[in-house]
Amino acid sequence: MKTKSVSFDVVIAGGSVAGLLCAREISSKGFKVLVIEEDYEIGTPEHCGGLVSTSGLSDIGVIPFRKTFEHKIEDAKIIAPNGNSFTINSKMQRVIEISRRELDKQIAFQAQKNGTVIKVRTTFQEKTKTGIRTNEESIDCKVFVDARGVSSLIHRDRTGILSSAQYEIYAKWIKNGKVEVIFDQEKYPGFFAWIIPSGEGKGKVGIAGRGINVSEAIDDFLKEKGEFSVIRKIFAPIWIKGPIKNFTEDGTVFVGDAAGQAKPTTAGGIFTSGMGGVYAGQAISNFLKTDNQDDLKQYQKKWNSRFGKEFEKQSLARKMLERVDNETINQLFDSITPEIIKEISEKENFDFHTGSIIRLLGIKGSMKTVQILMSGEIKKLFS
Repeated sequence: MKTKSVSFDVVIAGGSVAGLLCAREISSKGFKVLVIEEDYEIGTPEHCGGLVSTSGLSDIGVIPFRKTFEHKIEDAKIIAPNGNSFTINSKMQRVIEISRRELDKQIAFQAQKNGTVIKVRTTFQEKTKTGIRTNEESIDCKVFVDARGVSSLIHRDRTGILSSAQYEIYAKWIKNGKVEVIFDQEKYPGFFAWIIPSGEGKGKVGIAGRGINVSEAIDDFLKEKGEFSVIRKIFAPIWIKGPIKNFTEDGTVFVGDAAGQAKPTTAGGIFTSGMGGVYAGQAISNFLKTDNQDDLKQYQKKWNSRFGKEFEKQSLARKMLERVDNETINQLFDSITPEIIKEISEKENFDFHTGSIIRLLGIKGSMKTVQILMSGEIKKLFS
């Protein structure tokens, strides 16, 4: 019996922020777009911590619904291995915590209003000569977009992938508006632990690191914090190696995490991956009109023009983090002055934050530590 075949201009595998924004842009130009999502629900599972700047949301064309918007972040407490800490005031950076489940649904609604068809519990299986094949049918298309996230990168370079765990919990020690970031190279090598509030007494607690048992590590972290109740557990890989070489390859367009568009420093990517979806959607729309490959190449050019330099510096900062030990981190924290904290609080951009790292490493009194870290490569941070 012959397999049923349908036709779309574009098929997008992956119903997260980048894929849905890409769909929204293309369908707004009148093209037929299908988004397939392997899970049972758009917005699930919620891997993301949910932090984003209001300016970033504005740039991707989203004014959050009341259900999407959780609350504003007031400050971020950064904690060293020895327990010393400093606190950055986040009010000037206009950072908010949102529900990723609701954000994804909100963008899905935008895309659907433009004409996008969305199907859940539908799995991409392979590309064909005329399109793709899913677990249900063969679909003809002119362009295939891979927005499946980190799973698309696993066979490219496993060294860019870290294990992570994030629990939604209720606990009295989670304070509304107060983010915490905890560094400890022995417990979370190459990364950190985090607490992101969703309100008073509830939020997301996560850890990531290279070569660790994340389930044991997060359980140990929570036991040290005090009483809590776990509402949800998510285990997922994160990508910290920056953008892949080619966003278009062998007839496939990669967006979001599948293109390595999450920040190398934090693995966050609502804004940077979201703009990848927007730029890809615009370029694909032009390509469908002209059949000119140069139009498709504008996607990567635009994204690199906006984020390339920042991601290069974030990647270098990540290499530094992976080289230092707890003693070195403690030394850096001891050197931080109130003036530096004030400068970061007032001038930092949440989406382009390498400036904070430069300030923290370039301060008076920390240069001996910097000399330990310095190499010809690191000098690029200051260029």
